Amino acid sequence: MPEGFFLRLKAKFLCQIGRQMLHFAVLSSILKSYAFFPKLRGLSPCRFPFRARLRYFLTRRNGSRLRIPARSRTTDTMEQMLICLSLALIAGLLMSRLAKAVNLPAVTSYLIAGLLLGPFFLGRLGLSRLGFGFGSLAQVEGYGIITQVALGFIAFVIGNEFRLSALKRMGRQALTVGIAQAVITTALVDVALIVLHFIRPDVISLASAITLGAIAAATAPAATLMVVKQYKASGPLTHLLLMVVAIDDAVGLVLFSASYGVANALEQGRIDPVSVILEPLLEILLSLALGAAAGYLLNLLEVYFHSRSKRMSLSVAFVLLTVGLSMTEFEIAGTRCGFSLLLVCMMTGTVFCNICPTSEELMDRLDRWVSPINILFFVLSGAELDLTILANPFVLFIGVVYIIARSAGKISGSFLSSRAARCSGDIQKYLGITLLPQAGVALGMAATASQLSDGHMVRNVVLFSVLVYELVGPTLAKLSLTAAGEIRPEGRTSARVENKPEPAGDVG
Repeated sequence: MPEGFFLRLKAKFLCQIGRQMLHFAVLSSILKSYAFFPKLRGLSPCRFPFRARLRYFLTRRNGSRLRIPARSRTTDTMEQMLICLSLALIAGLLMSRLAKAVNLPAVTSYLIAGLLLGPFFLGRLGLSRLGFGFGSLAQVEGYGIITQVALGFIAFVIGNEFRLSALKRMGRQALTVGIAQAVITTALVDVALIVLHFIRPDVISLASAITLGAIAAATAPAATLMVVKQYKASGPLTHLLLMVVAIDDAVGLVLFSASYGVANALEQGRIDPVSVILEPLLEILLSLALGAAAGYLLNLLEVYFHSRSKRMSLSVAFVLLTVGLSMTEFEIAGTRCGFSLLLVCMMTGTVFCNICPTSEELMDRLDRWVSPINILFFVLSGAELDLTILANPFVLFIGVVYIIARSAGKISGSFLSSRAARCSGDIQKYLGITLLPQAGVALGMAATASQLSDGHMVRNVVLFSVLVYELVGPTLAKLSLTAAGEIRPEGRTSARVENKPEPAGDVG
């Protein structure tokens, strides 16, 4: 036979072998990576027949079945978490550029980015298993440790506002305004919702009305602090605002504990003085004691390190330590004892800033270092906003009454208390508006109140108010600080040009 025939036959054979090898390579790569795709992982061999055929092809040489190791669920979860967190951070940053074009605060853009990545928008596309967005509210709650850590750093930085020099100058005013406006807000919301209860007892119970009034006292220190940091706000209103926000948490904790105890008494028919008075006081005292001890210990250890990076690392370690310790609960003589994360971390920062001579420079570096964590905190907060509550007309109605009464309480309470404390005119006019944001602390109180008979309604009302306040509150805070003349005009400087490297010698 002619030689060309054999050459053509050989070429055809090699071509066929090459095609088979290519198919094998493609199928092998799919098989090796199928564990990364949860949708493919759950398919059976009958629905995915090439996988079974490929297993036979791979094992027929030795006649035994080949066990192809699959990745563990832990590895899968970690991969998805890392992808999801990275995309959440990128989305928040990109959204902040759009927000700057329309003069919105960055914190609002982070919340909107989280809302778009959440289970009601991108999460509905079924891409959450690949790390693209959040498929459910339960998945968002799985990142709760990040929100706790972010709140710890935020509270630690707020502690910097309680320096002795500031307390001597504005301490009395901050204490007066912080307590008075919280009490007035609680009273107004209580009156509005109790009247609604007597008009429509089938819509809201008396216990829920009293509990919602106490929750109204809480504010959102994170959103307020982010607005202040972004626009470099400085002045009497800003300093008083940060101090009042911190005091709000302690006052709100006492009011909520007392109101929740009364609400339980109304439903059960008995009053427990331990839960009404003793437990909240113990929580505040224990939180302040733990925070003071942590701040003192941090200062003792900080003197052994001369490098800026090591001192900052030590501060990060102590914030993580205080966050972890504040999550513990125990009992003393049958009385439940716990800690307030915000109070513990705030007291740690307060004590440390007042006894460490180099704390101001360290605080500035720490605040810049934790910026990505803060962005993730707000993106996750936006993803947690439950839009299903908008379908319930009763929740919307109660929510509107709650928002109007709370806003009136914050504005009027701040005006009256700041006037009584002889604050400046700008503080009297604008402080109440800057206190409107509400988020994490209120949600924590609402979770506790869910044990009431209609606790689910309480939680939904708070969720609705958080949805409104978190999207509108930062913008109102920015406008108020601008009207008070405490926000500098934003420049167009670039960090790539303006920021210079730090001097050498940071290695001790």
